Order: sequence, then structure tokens, then C-alpha cells
Amino acid sequence: MIQAKGFSIQVYSEDFQNDFISLTDIAKYKSDEPNDVIRNWMRGKDTIEFLGLWETLNNPNFNPVEFDGFRMQAGSNAFTLSPKKWINSTNSIGIVSKAGRYGGTYAHSDIAMEFASWISAEFKLYIIQDYKRIKLDENSRLSLTWNLHREISKINYRIHTDAIKQYLMDDLTDDQLGFKYASEADMLNVALFNKRAKQWREENPDLKGNMRDYASLEELLVLANMESYNAILIEKGTEQKERMIELR
Repeated sequence: MIQAKGFSIQVYSEDFQNDFISLTDIAKYKSDEPNDVIRNWMRGKDTIEFLGLWETLNNPNFNPVEFDGFRMQAGSNAFTLSPKKWINSTNSIGIVSKAGRYGGTYAHSDIAMEFASWISAEFKLYIIQDYKRIKLDENSRLSLTWNLHREISKINYRIHTDAIKQYLMDDLTDDQLGFKYASEADMLNVALFNKRAKQWREENPDLKGNMRDYASLEELLVLANMESYNAILIEKGTEQKERMIELR
């Protein structure tokens, strides 16, 4: 939640990439009737053109025909437009109407900041300042979570290599052991990332570490599970080719 000049402004995200900020809460800075403020903002020609451009850039299902109709009418005394009408008519994704306790009109952060500018340049700066704080905190938490999953992946890798050592390496020399480890690790790399470690290094000569150091949280979780399951398959005596099919 953003805190700006004593006002609390709700924020939500469905994918940790696109934040939606409450226009209803921002509008309360100007009036006790926030819905009227939002509708008044949406009457403007500049607003309609901005919303239309944002949707054109970000929404492949945007309805340009309905948008052109609104653009032609925008700015006239008789023109009115509500968020719901805009959403339903144009298939907008940049503005969202939510019901419930924390309901109201929300907009993508790009649009919300434009709305805040219209409300008050000063208020917008306070919003930006606290929004940055929220994003820094969020990035810090995500970094800690990523490191945790990376450590889990490393632990599973040790379990995985122990299984290889116990069940697959009885007849290998010391020189051959390293190759077998790499072979099993690369099998998982191919199963998950669709490339071997050597391929990744050749494609990314300027990056330090290995491809797993640059994996997403989701990929690390999948990798950890794959390593555990592969260790079980090794114990069962499943051949590598069959394990590859099973893991993919």
C-alpha cells in the first residue's frame, strides 16, 4: 500500500511485473466523491488519447473502432465516460474495476501516474516516492526468495550426485567420474533449459557463473523437483534415456 500525504492508496499485482494502483484512492485527495473525479478526468481528449495509445502499445485485443468514437466525442460538453463503459467498449486492460472490500477503479501504474499528475503534481511526487520504496522492498524480498530456492537447488544437486555416485559409478575410474556428473547435470539442463552448460557458456561469454545462477524462481523450483525425482529414478535403475523422457 502506498502512503502519500496521509492518504492510503491500494496497489495490487497479478504477475509481479504489472502493478495496478487505485485511482479511487488517488481521487480521494481531490474530493469525497472519487468516482465523479475519475469520470471527469476521462472526459478529456488528452486523457482518451493517452489511454488509447497505452492500450495500442500493450493490448493486442484493444478495440480501435470504439476508441475512435470516444476520441471524436471527447472534450465536448455532452460527453461522459465511466471506467466500466471504457473497459466494456474497448476491451481495455489498463483500467480495471474491482468489487469487494478493496474495490474501486484501478489502473496500470503508467496510467495511474498520469491520473495523479492531473490531480496534483505535488501529490504525484509523494506517490512516486513511496511507490519506489515499495518496489525496493519487493525486489529485496524476491532476491531473498531467489537465493533460498538457489540453495534448495544446490542441496538437491548434492542428493542427486550422491545417488549417481552410489548407483551409477561402481565401474568408473576417477577420471570418468567427473564426466558422469556433468552428463547427469547436463541431462537436467537440457530437460529444463533445452541446452547444455557448454552451449550456455558459449552463448553468454560475458556472464559469470552458470545458467542456473540466472534462472527464474519458477525454474529453480522445477529444477529442485527434477533433481529429487531423477535421484529416485536412478535408485530404481532407470536408464538415462528413459529418465530424460520421464523428466520432460
